[in-house]
Amino acid sequence: MSTSNKGKVVVAMSGGVDSSVAACLLHEQGYDVVGLFMRVGTPEPTPAEDTGRNHQGCCSAADAADARFVAGMLDIPFFALNFEQEFDELIDYFADEYAAARTPNPCVMCNQKFKFGRLFDYADAVGAHTVATGHYAILDREQSRPQLRRGCDNRKDQTYVLFGLQPDILDRVMFPIGHLTKDEVRAEAERFGLPICDKPDSVDICFVPDRDYARVVRERRPDAFNEGNVVDNEGNVVGTHRGIGNYTIGQRRGLGIAAGVPVYVTQVNVESNTVTIGQRDDLMKTSLLANNINMLEPDLGDSFRCHAKIRYLHKAAPATVNLQDDGQATVTFDEPQSAPTPGQAVVFYDGDLVLGGGWIVRPIDE
Repeated sequence: MSTSNKGKVVVAMSGGVDSSVAACLLHEQGYDVVGLFMRVGTPEPTPAEDTGRNHQGCCSAADAADARFVAGMLDIPFFALNFEQEFDELIDYFADEYAAARTPNPCVMCNQKFKFGRLFDYADAVGAHTVATGHYAILDREQSRPQLRRGCDNRKDQTYVLFGLQPDILDRVMFPIGHLTKDEVRAEAERFGLPICDKPDSVDICFVPDRDYARVVRERRPDAFNEGNVVDNEGNVVGTHRGIGNYTIGQRRGLGIAAGVPVYVTQVNVESNTVTIGQRDDLMKTSLLANNINMLEPDLGDSFRCHAKIRYLHKAAPATVNLQDDGQATVTFDEPQSAPTPGQAVVFYDGDLVLGGGWIVRPIDE
């Protein structure tokens, strides 16, 4: 590998194949790489859940060992920093959102607070200008300022969870694998001789390795599990729910309601402790209100056209965004979209260019 030096870069190494290949590529290109693992105190799987490398979350002790091993192969400095206290606040946010009848997106918040928050503090401390991660995204530096664009692998693109990056830090960020597909990343891992080249992806929330979200909420916000009424669109009581912490907009499973037709959660009301159900058409909404808007492209005016995405797996749809002076925005789709959910992000695109985004407050009923 090259021994030239292009400057110091802190690489967030999670122990997965993506961040490991990112570190290898930068090292090969001649950067002075420093590996950093974020120790967040996530629970280890029980013996019944433990499947070796086939785990669902990230940031476990096994992941730390994998990241340290790759750093040793590269002969680069490696540090594991304790973010447990700060990460506990993220879990509180997760529980608070469910208790408030909102569906949280902890991955977006983790990126804002840790990967592109605290990591810059550490980079400054070690004299590194740049922070790099293994996200599937591209930073276009051909313009007068960096622009965030979708990764080349449409199946893996992660720009939805990166919309909250502040524009003034984009010149300090690198995404070394954004131009690669997942198959190409694994091929690079084999080329570098990484033993984790076939390690499965992390596909779930790291602090809920058993996918029992309600358990996490119940442990921290037990008041969200008081029984209440399930009602239909006319307010008629049709059943009893097990606590609003168990429900999210668009949910179909676990309702325990025999309606004769498929029914879904269409509204969760904290004040009345009720869950409203309806049919699929009741989930379709044309407009929504979003707040905490973060614009990565600042010169679009108060109203602009885009394709807007309302959840990670949602196909972005044509819409008009109207920005307000109070940091909120209304998003109006050309065609109704299913279940815009409070607490989720809405992200604005122009082709592969990320324009900005915000947090869904509520759908707007016509």
